[in-house]
Amino acid sequence: MSTDPRPALRTFLARFFQNRPLGDDENIFSLGYVNSMFALELVAFVEREFSFKVASEDLEIANFRSVDALAALVARKVRGDVA
Repeated sequence: MSTDPRPALRTFLARFFQNRPLGDDENIFSLGYVNSMFALELVAFVEREFSFKVASEDLEIANFRSVDALAALVARKVRGDVA
């Protein structure tokens, strides 16, 4: 992928973590702000923003727990990697 997905991911996440700086490697699930509605919105944002469908096998917390993990998922999917 030619552009880093982190800025777009940070912008989206900032809407939910408005008063708290979020490190790229920080586990967003351990912060206590995440609920099922947020998780659905996050998946929908990733699909829309980066133009790929999140497959059921990709719906692992490890893929969504931080900006870095999300960026790695986006990079894999945009490259077309299966896993």
